[in-house]
Amino acid sequence: MRLVFAGTPNAAVPSLRALVDSPDHEVVAVVTRPDAPAGRGKAVHRSEVGVTADEYGIEVLTPRKAGDPDFLARLTELAPDCCPVVAYGALLPNSALAIPKHGWVNLHFSLLPAWRGAAPVQGAIKHGDEITGATTFQIIKELDAGPTYGMVTVAIGATETAGELLSRLAVVGAQLLVDTVDGIASDGLRAQEQPADGISYAAKVTVEDAHVDFGAPALAVDRLLRSVTPDPGGWGVFRGERIKLGPVSLVDDAEALPVGEVLVQRKRVLVGTATAPVALGQVQAAGKKRMAATDWARGTRIEPGERLS
Repeated sequence: MRLVFAGTPNAAVPSLRALVDSPDHEVVAVVTRPDAPAGRGKAVHRSEVGVTADEYGIEVLTPRKAGDPDFLARLTELAPDCCPVVAYGALLPNSALAIPKHGWVNLHFSLLPAWRGAAPVQGAIKHGDEITGATTFQIIKELDAGPTYGMVTVAIGATETAGELLSRLAVVGAQLLVDTVDGIASDGLRAQEQPADGISYAAKVTVEDAHVDFGAPALAVDRLLRSVTPDPGGWGVFRGERIKLGPVSLVDDAEALPVGEVLVQRKRVLVGTATAPVALGQVQAAGKKRMAATDWARGTRIEPGERLS
């Protein structure tokens, strides 16, 4: 089939590569978000999907909106049979959805109807799910609610971060997407309506969402920090300044501490929660490099009773 692939971040690259390498399909163009400033210098960068498409010599389309007349005209000229989508990051109007014969097929990193929305991986980790996966479905106007083609499941590791889990899902999901497109091409795969039960949503995670509440139980602190690593990154406040926090470790051999109180030991730095203390992992103070919590504590010279909030 003739394909136009839509995607933007690195998580979409394995799917693009898998479809390009498939002998039964031709990726005639890629749709991605426009080049945008990034990094400290705010230099303009192409998306990871755009860079990958350039590598293959594939035409790259970067409409500001998917309903732009020029984009719709070019998409019509390309005459795709199907448009696979992975984390494109923009709404698709009906005028675009109607162009490909087999519609737009999205790879979503959850087991739908669980965790519809922008942050399914973060949602699964934050809420303590033990199993997640990826789903392919037909895009319709309602958010992530279209009929599904296939699923693959994976177990979530006890210490796995959102970044680590997303990297795994991107790889297994790529094969699922290829299998789905193969099935559509053979006319043997039919989408099934999503069940009405089990619907949940995971909205985009903001920086404020990543502020750690040490008044929560230790397990909740652990899940939150893993869910926001690496993006947008967890943080707390110490001595009136914001510090970035990596994932913590759960401990079962320490006495309870007041909420937020920092206790420096020889090989670890503990912080009190509503239940048991947690051991800090990586810490990055303002203007400093990321470092082990013990190194941070040694340089900061923490006094007894000081708190991280």
